[in-house]
Amino acid sequence: MSSLYALLASLLLAAAAPALAQQPPEAAAPAGPIQPAQPMSWSSLPPAQQQLLGHFQGQWDSLPPLRQQALSRGADRWLSMTPEQRSGARERFQTWQKLPPEQRALIRQRWQRFQSLPPEQQRAVRQNFHVFSRLPPQQRAQLRERWVRATPLQRQQMLQRQREQRGR
Repeated sequence: MSSLYALLASLLLAAAAPALAQQPPEAAAPAGPIQPAQPMSWSSLPPAQQQLLGHFQGQWDSLPPLRQQALSRGADRWLSMTPEQRSGARERFQTWQKLPPEQRALIRQRWQRFQSLPPEQQRAVRQNFHVFSRLPPQQRAQLRERWVRATPLQRQQMLQRQREQRGR
């Protein structure tokens, strides 16, 4: 059943995963034990981050430490991107903003479910995503249709065939 979730997650995260799938594995998981978040002062941010996050300056001290750290990491990622990567990120963000709130909530829920998978299953999902994303659009559409129409037993059989093919 868990591999069913792995394949399903890989298919359903297709809209949200490109940026995530491009992250190296060490960027996806925190290193070492999780530490309680410590507040960050605005002045401790590098000037480039301060410029990028300028609209948060007035409320920075009232933001929760986890939010401050997330904004700082996001600014670091943004500043390390090439112009092409930034353009792609803008496009994905605009696509995200156009989604109905229900669809965004569903994607967030699926992402949380993916995050709760063991690392081995996450790797399998990422691998499936890469294979799936390289297929021609028509073949991807056919696979989605087959999956949607399949019974739970047929889905299990499809997953089993996939595991066997991967094991060769």
